[in-house]
Amino acid sequence: MLTGDQDMLQLVSDTVTVAIMKKGHGNYALYTPDYLMEERGLRPAQIIDVKGLMGDASDNYPGVKGIGEKTALKLIQEYGSIDGILERLAELPATVRTKIENDLEMLELSRQLARIHCEVPLSLGLDGCCWTLDRPRVAAKFEELEFGGLLKLIG
Repeated sequence: MLTGDQDMLQLVSDTVTVAIMKKGHGNYALYTPDYLMEERGLRPAQIIDVKGLMGDASDNYPGVKGIGEKTALKLIQEYGSIDGILERLAELPATVRTKIENDLEMLELSRQLARIHCEVPLSLGLDGCCWTLDRPRVAAKFEELEFGGLLKLIG
């Protein structure tokens, strides 16, 4: 899967590799479970908890106010999950503990919103997802719109 969306890292598995686009044309990182662990010290399922803690402005959920990516990563790496953090809340530094305690409801909502639900029933098979280019029709439209550069690309 090729994407610029870091949320997709929760889908990484032995059968799913996520290619995250980086800056620069054709520059991307291929995330497998091993590479995710090597680069971020996380398992794919932990991406959900990191996002739940830190939030995601582009997806419009806030996480815990005052906890950013660095702190969220550190907490999940140390305690394994949000549940692990909550079980050992007393061990956290007072400032972090207070932030979490004051935002428990938003933490749970953000965690729910961060999770990609894969249990959706699909009636469309893989064959139905294939797309082929109708070159004559596309060429006619490109000519009509005077898209000479694009017309050359479809040959």
